[in-house]
Amino acid sequence: MKIVELLAKELQNEYQITKEFIARFPEDKTTYKPHEKSMDITMLTNHIVEIFAWPALILTTDKLDFATGDYKPTSFTSVQDLQKKLDEDYDAGENALKNATDEQLNNNWKIVAGDTVFADFTKYEAIRHALNQITHHRAQLGVFYRLLGIDLPSSYGPSADSQKFK
Repeated sequence: MKIVELLAKELQNEYQITKEFIARFPEDKTTYKPHEKSMDITMLTNHIVEIFAWPALILTTDKLDFATGDYKPTSFTSVQDLQKKLDEDYDAGENALKNATDEQLNNNWKIVAGDTVFADFTKYEAIRHALNQITHHRAQLGVFYRLLGIDLPSSYGPSADSQKFK
């Protein structure tokens, strides 16, 4: 199996898990954050959703430059809008991986702000980083949900809320 196929399979798995988290987004708690240094739940959830399009960005560009306004965050506050954005961004990421070659993954990709370099990856490393970011931020969202009393869906196995323990 090609590396791009493995990455696409992993992206699809993360998409299936994330759909369950998005379905539980609390529309009445859009400004909630558990700590003053935390992102609010809307910013965090939108960020998770947007990461699904990163493979497309990574495979079609050489860098993301915050200084030039390359990144424009979204701010959806309804489950319906978040699910639609997740579907669109997943489709973009999946299509990019389906049309990519393993050779493209060796090319360089950076995250910068003008002359400041935040990350310097191969495209493979950048996509792996994106997949890790989905997992990392979705785990943060799980903590937010737990603190708000929202049942957690299963991720890589059953959650305490998704099954009854005997």
